[in-house]
Amino acid sequence: MSHTAHIPSHRKPRRSASKIALRAGVAGGVLSTLAVAAAAGTANAAEPVTETIEMPTLTTDLSAQIAQSADATQQAADTYESRAEQDAAATKAAKQAKEDQAQAEKKAEAKRKAEAAAKKKADEERASRSTERTNLSTQTTSAGSSDSAPAPASGSVGSVISFLKAQLGDAYVMGASGPNAWDCSSLVQAAFKQAGVDLPRVSQDQSTMGTEVGTSNLQVGDILYWGGKGSAFHVGVYIGNGQYLDAANPGKGVVIQDLSGYPASGAVRVL
Repeated sequence: MSHTAHIPSHRKPRRSASKIALRAGVAGGVLSTLAVAAAAGTANAAEPVTETIEMPTLTTDLSAQIAQSADATQQAADTYESRAEQDAAATKAAKQAKEDQAQAEKKAEAKRKAEAAAKKKADEERASRSTERTNLSTQTTSAGSSDSAPAPASGSVGSVISFLKAQLGDAYVMGASGPNAWDCSSLVQAAFKQAGVDLPRVSQDQSTMGTEVGTSNLQVGDILYWGGKGSAFHVGVYIGNGQYLDAANPGKGVVIQDLSGYPASGAVRVL
C-alpha cells in the first residue's frame, strides 16, 4: 500500500464520457434555439406582420331578413313622407277652397245686385215703351190711314215711327238705301238706327233679331216679317190699328197697308 493512499487526492474526479456528451448536446441545442430565434427576429423585423380576420359568412336567410327589414324601413319612411305631403296639400287646398268660396260669394252678390238693377231699369223702360206705344196707337187711330198725318215723335219707338212716316211716297228700288229710294230691309234698318239700334242689312237676318212675338199680340214698333224666321223675304214695321208701314214693291213704293190684306208670318220686338 502506498504511503499516500490514505491522503485524499487533490485531483478532480474524471467525468464520464456520457455526461460530457450530454452537456455538449444541451449546449448545442441551446445555441441552435438562439440561432433560430435570432433568425426569426430578423425576419419579423424585415417583414410587417399582417393579421387577417375572417368575418363570418351571412347565410341566405339572414341576408333576406336584413333586406326585408331595410325595405320595410324605407317603405315606412316613404309612407310618412307621403302622408306629410298629402296633409300639407289638403291644408293648402282647404285654404284655397275657402278663399275661392268667399270670392265666388262676393261675385255672386255683385251679380245679383247688377241683375236687380238691370231688371229695375228694364221694367222702367218697358213701362215707358208701353205707354209710348199706347199713345202712338191712339194718335195713329185718330189720324186714320192718311199718309200725310205722321205721329209725333216720342222716345225711341216714336223716333222709329216718325222716320218711317217721313219716307212715305219714296220709291222702292232693290238694293237702295235712301235717302229717296229704299228696299224693305234698308228702310227698316235706317228707321231703327234713329233709336240707336243697329240691325242687320237683309230681311233674313232682321227676322231673327230681338224677341219673337205672336202676330196676335203686336205692339207699335214691332218688326213684321213674311216667310220663315231666318229666311224671311220681306219686312215692315207695325204702326198700330192693324196697320204696318213698309217699302212694298216697285209699284207702290213706301206705303202704309192693312195686315188683313197681307198677314205677316211672324214678328220680333227689338225695342
